[in-house]
Amino acid sequence: MPKLTFIVAGDPAQLTGSHVYDARVTAALREQGWQVEVIGLEGRFPEPDTTATQALESALAAQPEGASVIIDGMAMGGLPEVVAKHAKRLDLTALVHHPLADETGLDDAQRTRFKVSETRALAAANRVIATSPFTAHRLADFEVSAEQVVVVEPGVEPAPLAASVEQPSSGHQRLLCVATLTPRKGHDILVDALAQLSEFDWQCDCIGGLEHDPRHAEAVAARIRDKGLEDRIRLVGERAADKLGESYDQADLFVLPSHYEGYGMVITEAVSRGLPIITTTGGALAYTLPRGAGIGVPPGDPQALADSLRQWFTDAALRERLRQGARQARSSLRSWSDIGQVFANALKSPPRQQHHD
Repeated sequence: MPKLTFIVAGDPAQLTGSHVYDARVTAALREQGWQVEVIGLEGRFPEPDTTATQALESALAAQPEGASVIIDGMAMGGLPEVVAKHAKRLDLTALVHHPLADETGLDDAQRTRFKVSETRALAAANRVIATSPFTAHRLADFEVSAEQVVVVEPGVEPAPLAASVEQPSSGHQRLLCVATLTPRKGHDILVDALAQLSEFDWQCDCIGGLEHDPRHAEAVAARIRDKGLEDRIRLVGERAADKLGESYDQADLFVLPSHYEGYGMVITEAVSRGLPIITTTGGALAYTLPRGAGIGVPPGDPQALADSLRQWFTDAALRERLRQGARQARSSLRSWSDIGQVFANALKSPPRQQHHD
């Protein structure tokens, strides 16, 4: 039975996209007979404090010689010294959802600091796994060529078609956005867009953690109040998988206004239910959204988002066309079990390079 240690930042049970990906892959590997220990690191990430530094050091020091260890990019990107210290003794794999330096809202100094530290941390890894071709190509800026990266895109859980796809509504439209409330996710852009469309009959539920950036979450809530939309845009917070499934089932349209995504797993989850999508072309989203299943608009542009939403509300033929496109795209989605096999093969790939001293 192959053994593996999977190290992530914070509570492994968090419902962020990266944590859900890690948890699904872990479950799929266990189904295949892998013995996987998951370690959630205490402390602050991605700009680590002393607690975080000590947590990663302790986790790696506890691993026996030659142990196979995956470190999520959020946990390793800011701690290259700790990673490098154990690189020769352990078989380290870096899992990169998107470069930390690409996060929205960083100043130039932070971006530069992340770029330098991530480059050093990735140099210490035996192999690099990215969750999208887009991220694999981005890593060239971190001295990791695309040829040195194995891409393992997310899978989906089998799901029934949303009720709205089976019986479309021509009236009241239920919009769903699933994204943690952080600046990168663009909830403020969505609020500004919807504020232009108050004459239409719609409700928008925003599901996602409110505690990752409380100041930003409160700013979004204040924006909703200022626009007089408290009864129409609800910040629901996180929802467990079964409740989240109900939300997908009840939605007419999925909306993701992100400035940037390393993949955009919720897009695939929406497609698995046949839901049409309006999102942006930020980062990998231009590639994640299946052709014909939705509309992509430039990130950070509330007017473009409002225009696309107005099309959705007013054009019944467009709504039907996007529903058909999403239904067709379902057939090409891969299960998490399939993805687990791809991931396992990636872990067996030979080391990509010699470590730097």
